[in-house]
Amino acid sequence: MNEPRAAHSAVDLSLRTLDAASTGGAQVPGYDLSARRVGIVHFGVGGFHRAHQALYLDRLMNGGLALDWAICGVGLMPHDAAMRDALTAQDGLYTLVEKSPDGRRDARVVGSLAEYLFAPDQPEAVLARLTDPAVRIVSLTVTEGGYNYNPRTGEFLAETPAVAADLAADFTADSGAGAFPTTTFGYITEALRRRRAAGTAPFTVMSCDNIQGNGHLARTVFTAFAELKDPDLGAWIGEHVAFPNSMVDRITPVTTDADRAAVEAEYGIADRWPVVCEDYIQWVLEDDFPAGRPPFEEAGVQVVDDVEPYELMKLRLLNATHQAMAYTGYLAGYRYAHEAAQDPLFAEFFAQYMRREAEPTLKPVPGIDLAAYQAKLLERFSNEQVRDTLARLCAESSDRIPTWLVPVIVQNLHDGGASAGRSVALSAAIVASWARYAEGVDEAAAPIDVVDRLKDRVMAAAARQDDDELAFLRDAELFGELVESEEFARHYAAALRSFKTVGSRATLEALRDSGWTGLA
Repeated sequence: MNEPRAAHSAVDLSLRTLDAASTGGAQVPGYDLSARRVGIVHFGVGGFHRAHQALYLDRLMNGGLALDWAICGVGLMPHDAAMRDALTAQDGLYTLVEKSPDGRRDARVVGSLAEYLFAPDQPEAVLARLTDPAVRIVSLTVTEGGYNYNPRTGEFLAETPAVAADLAADFTADSGAGAFPTTTFGYITEALRRRRAAGTAPFTVMSCDNIQGNGHLARTVFTAFAELKDPDLGAWIGEHVAFPNSMVDRITPVTTDADRAAVEAEYGIADRWPVVCEDYIQWVLEDDFPAGRPPFEEAGVQVVDDVEPYELMKLRLLNATHQAMAYTGYLAGYRYAHEAAQDPLFAEFFAQYMRREAEPTLKPVPGIDLAAYQAKLLERFSNEQVRDTLARLCAESSDRIPTWLVPVIVQNLHDGGASAGRSVALSAAIVASWARYAEGVDEAAAPIDVVDRLKDRVMAAAARQDDDELAFLRDAELFGELVESEEFARHYAAALRSFKTVGSRATLEALRDSGWTGLA
């Protein structure tokens, strides 16, 4: 661990200031940055990617490995211009601060991100990089919504406006000025078309998003897009392009101005966009890379034949429990994850959900003690050094709840529900807490800024709850046929009534008093 010390004056982070940056206690790259060669293009360069995949590559490079696997980051959305500006000014460098629960901090400057391209301004440069034979992996952290699919049916949503526009556009060389993709589907498909035409081997598409079977889903949606664009190309992609599954894990909150100030004060580095995260990290990766890959296992990645047991464990225990924490905690007045996790009542609710409802749906996980894993999660959630916000956990619920929690409910009901000892009461309470949160006003009558791609739809459903207590559940795209389950609907309605009348804390107290068996 590098102990930070106060710096007399901060240096603006860049290649030319690395020596000065190292004097403040942060570790800097121990490899020749000029020797890096891009081998990976990554869509969705945010805090998580920079705390996770980019760090693993930086570890390899510091060990003298994988210098030909440096990353070219790509931003597609207008808001990605801010990341472009920050990283370009810093030659792709940034400071990563890992925070332990006991207050220890470990800072390092990461150098594995060699280039950043902003697609709206540099579309041909993005395509040129994607068609470079040296690029053998294209990776993704585009969030659950970025896969443009119905989470209930798995259907690719071809009529989404941006996707439909890319399907209609002609990206071939003689198509004229301005005919460039705007979506990941458009860029990846067009790059694969060009590689095929040039006789260049296809790259591997590696999803690093929190979705069960993320590689399988990526194959489904990218192949579906390509088949609509060009059936022959779609068939070729389905046959020749690899889409490995992966499970990724590291709690990484949104960077704040306070984080920037702390990096400057403690390490003497003026960093436009540092990253802070917990000290825990995990990556389980399916070994399916026909075009080659970095030696990830040398950096601590678990390279396995079957990712599914690990990903189900993580999605249904960590991610779904984050949703259990998000709305109940926010409604009760908490604003940080550690505040809710350190409250014994809330912590017991999270633990009971994991043990009673999530764990029974899991397959055996090689090398993992599930009880110890759950205890570790509660410890991680309680890490007040990370200061993960509940607002972050509450965001984009219409992508998260159907992906992480609804499968738990469906499986428990399918396996017999309460009659077979498989409860859905606590899962129902989690969904009900989201429905209450989506009303847009907290228990202190303060407005809630609901952040969701389906904001208008979910808030409109929540507004009808006084007249129809199951209104929120009637969205089949989000909940499938759960509204038709008498058992689930009964538990959900009872919990929603409680959240609306007595509030979050009293609802959890009532659940505890029931022996965590429900309020119905």
